[in-house]
Amino acid sequence: MQRGGCPSKIKEYCGTAAATGVDSLVQETAILDRYGVIGYPISQSKSPVIHQQFAEQTGEELIYELIEAHPDHLEKAVKQFHRAGGKGLNVTVPHKSRVTRLVDELSEAASIAGAVNTLKLEENRVVGFNTDGIGLVRDLRDNWKFEIPGSRILILGAGGATQGILGPLLDLEPESIVIANRTVVKADALANHFGALGSVEGMRFGDVKSVEPFDLMINATSADLSGETPPFPHQAIKRGHTACYDLSYALHKTPFVSWAEQADAGKTRAGWGMLIEQAAESFRIWRGVQPETKPVLQRLPAAN
Repeated sequence: MQRGGCPSKIKEYCGTAAATGVDSLVQETAILDRYGVIGYPISQSKSPVIHQQFAEQTGEELIYELIEAHPDHLEKAVKQFHRAGGKGLNVTVPHKSRVTRLVDELSEAASIAGAVNTLKLEENRVVGFNTDGIGLVRDLRDNWKFEIPGSRILILGAGGATQGILGPLLDLEPESIVIANRTVVKADALANHFGALGSVEGMRFGDVKSVEPFDLMINATSADLSGETPPFPHQAIKRGHTACYDLSYALHKTPFVSWAEQADAGKTRAGWGMLIEQAAESFRIWRGVQPETKPVLQRLPAAN
């Protein structure tokens, strides 16, 4: 397990570490509540920067760390952080499903999704939450001004990311949601699981071309991580109308965003806003304070 990054209040601590010595630094920071993000790999995470800005904005004092843990060592890493006084963890790939086995209680959203992205570490128990869905909905509705009620939505991919966003999307009563995947079995399983909440259908990627274009297309696949060109049909896009949203984010255009622009989508957006909004909900769960997200969005050039 490796830790790194410069969390909240860390500008002062990192800047004075050489002068005060490591022992003094440890003593000084030991009084602050500790939080972090755990994943594998983790060095690319922007969560420390986001939570630092939330803490500065709200006047909360805390430490936020990067924790790299191989899947085989996830349980050990979480328990070690908890025993050392850690108060909360964000959970990212590939641990969101596996970490559900380490909690004493699941929030309703996490239970429905079968995935956790936020752990609240209390004295004698661990509570798991999923803030991904509310983060996406807030970015779509409040920041991007997309009207979800009555819309026709296509979600590409049937993995853990899709599990986390289906419930909150269906709560806002879209006309229908189609889940497209390379294999229809996983898409159908999710459609059956969430079918009681609204109109959900599963299909193969290749079958999307046989249906009418959509109002919103969400990329929840891992194609962007591998740099692939997403194998999605142009027929799903109504030129100049369909909004295309990528759950992935990068300092440059993601392959999906580039593909959507070439297909003449109405508008495109990468997932920076969702990242910041879900982080804000995690911060509220931990600290009882709701930070403002718009200033953070404005200060991250890649998010605009």
